Amino acid sequence: MAMVGLFWIAEGDVYVGAKPSGLAPGVRLTPEGVVGLGDRQSGLWLWDDVRALTVVDVPVKSLRRQAGALLEMALTVGGLGSDEAPTMTVSIETVDKDAELTAYAAASWYSQEEYDLSLTLLSHLTAGEATLRATLAAMAQWGRAQEDGSPRAAEREGLLREWIEVSRLP
Repeated sequence: MAMVGLFWIAEGDVYVGAKPSGLAPGVRLTPEGVVGLGDRQSGLWLWDDVRALTVVDVPVKSLRRQAGALLEMALTVGGLGSDEAPTMTVSIETVDKDAELTAYAAASWYSQEEYDLSLTLLSHLTAGEATLRATLAAMAQWGRAQEDGSPRAAEREGLLREWIEVSRLP
C-alpha cells in the first residue's frame, strides 16, 4: 500500500484518498467507474456518464496550515483536539446529476504540486475509455510491484507526471 498524490494504491486497487475500512467513507476508481464506499455514499458512477472529477477540501501544505497543525497537535496532547484524519470531498460531474463523496485524506497534508498533478490526472481520466484504462492499469501495476510503502515527495511527483503522460497517449 502506498500514497501517491491524492491517491492510495493498495495492490491493484486505486482510491482517491485513503483506502476505507468498515463503514468509513471512501472513493475507489475502477475500470468501470467511480465507486462510492462506506455508509450513506455507496454507488457506482460509470465513466461514460462522468464528465469531470475534482477534489476539494484537500489539506494542502501552507504556512497557515502548518500553524494550524501545530495548534491541533498541542490541543491533542492536552486532550482537547481531534485525532480524526482530515476528509476531502470528491465531486463527480455527470450527464444527469452531480454527486459529492467523502474520503479520508491519505496524508495529513499534500504539497501544492502533488495536489495540482493529482487534479490533472483526474481530469485526464474523464477524457475517454482508452485513456482511463491505460492510466488505471499503470497505477495498479505500480501498486502491485510496490513493497516499500509510500515513496518520497520527488518520486511521488515523478510518478504522477508519468501517469499523466500515459493518460495522454492515443
